[in-house]
Amino acid sequence: MADGLVRAGATPGEPAEHLVDLWSTSVVFGAGPRIRAQVTSSNFPRSDRNVSGRTGAGGTSARAARQQVFHDPVRPSRMVLSVVPRA
Repeated sequence: MADGLVRAGATPGEPAEHLVDLWSTSVVFGAGPRIRAQVTSSNFPRSDRNVSGRTGAGGTSARAARQQVFHDPVRPSRMVLSVVPRA
């Protein structure tokens, strides 16, 4: 439905806050559906690769990246969705 991109340098194993703008999106759901958020390291070719920590295709060597989304009481995560009541 929508995607956003954040190029963020982070220290492995350390929680960090990243705000991802998904722009204005409007979807009408009937009763009972579920939604999913997917966090990835890449969306090539839609966005440039981030090689060797350098933005764009100018990097020289690829490294594997690992993502971790925390969702416990000490490190909560959230997705904010607006709900428009039916008329």
